[in-house]
Amino acid sequence: MQSSNRLNPSRLIDFTVKDLTVDKLRLIEVPDNATLADALNAMLLTPKSLFCIKLVANRVRAVPVAAVPGQWLGAGGSMIVESDKETGRVKKQYIGMVTMLDVVAHIAGNEEENGLDKKMAAHVSSIIGHCPEGRSLWSLNPNTSIMDCMEILSKGIHRVLVPLDSNVENTSGPELVESASAYTMLTQMDLVSFFLDQSSHLQAILSCTVTDLSAVNDNVLAITSQARVKDAVKCMSMAMLNAVPIVEASSDEEDHTQLVDGKNRRVVGTFSASDLKGCNLATLRSWLPLNALEFAEKIPRTPLFASAPARELVTCHVTSTLVQVIRMATTRRVHRVWVVDKNDGLQGLVSLTDIIAAVRAAISTSTS
Repeated sequence: MQSSNRLNPSRLIDFTVKDLTVDKLRLIEVPDNATLADALNAMLLTPKSLFCIKLVANRVRAVPVAAVPGQWLGAGGSMIVESDKETGRVKKQYIGMVTMLDVVAHIAGNEEENGLDKKMAAHVSSIIGHCPEGRSLWSLNPNTSIMDCMEILSKGIHRVLVPLDSNVENTSGPELVESASAYTMLTQMDLVSFFLDQSSHLQAILSCTVTDLSAVNDNVLAITSQARVKDAVKCMSMAMLNAVPIVEASSDEEDHTQLVDGKNRRVVGTFSASDLKGCNLATLRSWLPLNALEFAEKIPRTPLFASAPARELVTCHVTSTLVQVIRMATTRRVHRVWVVDKNDGLQGLVSLTDIIAAVRAAISTSTS
C-alpha cells in the first residue's frame, strides 16, 4: 500500500496536454518580415518588436513566425494556420519557429566589415531552420496523453504549438496540419514543472539519483576560459549546441577557438545562446570580442531582465536525486545542469530531454 501511494502511474496516464496548458497564455508570434535587429532590440515596443518582447523575456527562447497564408511552405511540410472562429477563414499561417540557436547560427562565422549589419537586417523568415529543431513545426492536440507528450518532448523536440480550440477532429498526437482560432505553446520546461506538481504520484521516481535513472549524459563538449564570445558563438553554431560549459584553460598553447572535451576539467561558467537575448547591433558588436567567461559573469541587466534571478553556475552530482535536479532547472530556468565531482570536475550533464526520457522510461517500466 505504501508503495502504491508513493507511485501511482495510472494517475499520470489520465492527464492530457490540455491539463498542462490550462493557465498558458495565448501565443504571441513574430511577423515574417521583422528583421533580426527588430527581434533583438528590446528598447522599442512596436508591432515588429513583439518577437523581441518574447525573446528577451526570462522564460522564452523561441517564437513562431507568422505569415500571410498560402505564400509559404511550412517547416517540415507543416500547414498550421490560425482561422476565424466564426467563419473559418484562414487569417495567418505559422511557417516555422525561430530559436536563439537559429540566431547564433545566423550571426556566426562572419568576418566581413559590414557583414554583421547585413545579418541583423535579415528577415526572421530567412533564419528559420538554421538549427535542426527549426526544420519542423509541430502541433500537439489537447487530447494527447501525457505519456505520448513525454515521448515527443524526449526526442529532440523542445516545444510544440497547442490549439486552444482545434478544428481538426479525432486526433490525439503530433500533427503537421492544424487549424484553430488560437494557439499556445507547450515546452519541455512546462512538462518538467508538471513533474514537480505531481510529485506525490512520482515520489519513487523523483527520489532516485540521476545515475540510477541513467539520466546523465557523459559526453560534454566545452569551451575554455580563454575563449572569446565570437569563438563560443561559432563553436555552438557548428555543433548545434544551445549552451556549453566553460572549463579552465589547461595552457596558453591550447586552441581556445575550438570545442574541447570537458570531461574531468573544472567548470567555471556557462555560455548560453540565451545570453544574447535583448542585444541590439551596437551591443552585439561590442560583445563578440569579449572573453566568454567575463561576458557570462557580467551580462548587462536591462529593465526587462530586472526580475531575472542572479546569474550563477548550476551544477549537481552523480548522487543528486532527480527531484533536486528538476528544482535546480525550474528555479534557475536552465535547460541543462552540469554534473560535477567534489572538485567541480565536469562529469556530464542532465538536460530537460534527459529528465523527460528518464521519467517516461521509469513509468513505463512500473506499469508493464
